[in-house]
Amino acid sequence: MKQAKNPVMAVETTTRILNLIHERNGARISEIAEQLDTTRATVHNHLSTLEQAELVVKEGNEYQLGLRFFTFGEHVKNQQTILNVGAAEVDKLAEETGELGNLLVEEHGRGIYLHRAKGENALSLDTGVGARVYLHQTGLGKAILAHLPEEYVTEIVNQHGLAPSTENTVSNREELFETLEDVRERGYAYDMEERAKGIRCVAAPVITNDDRVQGAVSVAGPASRMEGDRLHDTVPELVTRAANVIGINLSYS
Repeated sequence: MKQAKNPVMAVETTTRILNLIHERNGARISEIAEQLDTTRATVHNHLSTLEQAELVVKEGNEYQLGLRFFTFGEHVKNQQTILNVGAAEVDKLAEETGELGNLLVEEHGRGIYLHRAKGENALSLDTGVGARVYLHQTGLGKAILAHLPEEYVTEIVNQHGLAPSTENTVSNREELFETLEDVRERGYAYDMEERAKGIRCVAAPVITNDDRVQGAVSVAGPASRMEGDRLHDTVPELVTRAANVIGINLSYS
């Protein structure tokens, strides 16, 4: 992951302001200034410029992200070939299992959900499309990490760490690399209540003909339903098949 040699402080401040508005679903100048430990005048200048660029809008005393981001988002979405190729397979997974189907890719060392599909019994989780997660905390992330170059995995760990989300999260570097070796041998990864208690997941990597991992697909459900043969045979077979189909179609797209 590239680090800027000469980062522009104004851009960094603007980015922090936008992230804060996003996280809080709207924020006032005073709130932003307090969080960034800067002056209200500085925040006002940034927001005025962002408003002029149509990136934020003011509603009462709060600033919200503008619809310009929707335009950007649709453009980025349409560029994701794996989404266009893989969405139907994830939908099929959700229908076959009755659970939650997921498609995730890696960018800047984090996982980003591109598509989710709900089966008739699917849970509603806190990670929707566009949500970013730490790769080591999820089955999807571990499926991807297992097929990235080791030096890049090390970079990711160095930058993002291995913070636990639950007591089951792999949070030790040596344990992580051992787990990734198991994933490569098995062909799929597990999330055994590692990101959220009570939720288990089976994930498989999407690999193209040039042996590059492009993302991962998974099925997630409550631990009470994700156990026994279903956890170790039925769901892994379905998830692996879907990942293989997406990988083949992606190779010839």
